[in-house]
Amino acid sequence: MYSMVAQKNMVGVVREYGKRLFGFIRNRVRTDADAEDILQDVWYQFSRVAGAEPIGEISAWLYRVARNRITDTYRKKKNDSLEDFVMEDEEGDVDFKDLLLNTPETPETEYLRQLFWEELMMALDELPPEQRDVFVWNELEDQTFQEIADRTGQNIKTLISRKGYAVKHLRRRLDAFYQEFLYS
Repeated sequence: MYSMVAQKNMVGVVREYGKRLFGFIRNRVRTDADAEDILQDVWYQFSRVAGAEPIGEISAWLYRVARNRITDTYRKKKNDSLEDFVMEDEEGDVDFKDLLLNTPETPETEYLRQLFWEELMMALDELPPEQRDVFVWNELEDQTFQEIADRTGQNIKTLISRKGYAVKHLRRRLDAFYQEFLYS
């Protein structure tokens, strides 16, 4: 059981980081409920680790755990909204949605799925928040540009432009993954 000092420290960490961490998570998931579930997982993991081992940089640790939980959430849902992830090779188009989501469950395909989601999440984290958010909301959460515009107050053309920049970055960034996947 935790000592009183450990309990007070944990309450302080929750107070200090709770709202910002929730906002970070909420900007990357579909609903408040998803964000609350992920935040609860982060606090649970923190409670298990905080008493057992020292955490050097609490902020970095919390955000890393949150990012991993977000990735896990998207992986579990196996969204069918990856239609735009199509790369052309010499023979024509390769639809990564079909390859990643509709292939038989084998250790190899599960490993490739995991690699893809990790690479995608890292590439998304490199984007400016405005571009990342529009891409995630439109592609991964199937929200229309009108829905996003209504929620954010941004012009639809601005949102389309931001998504276009995000797609260009993701294609550039994920090109090595695609090439390795296609030719391995």
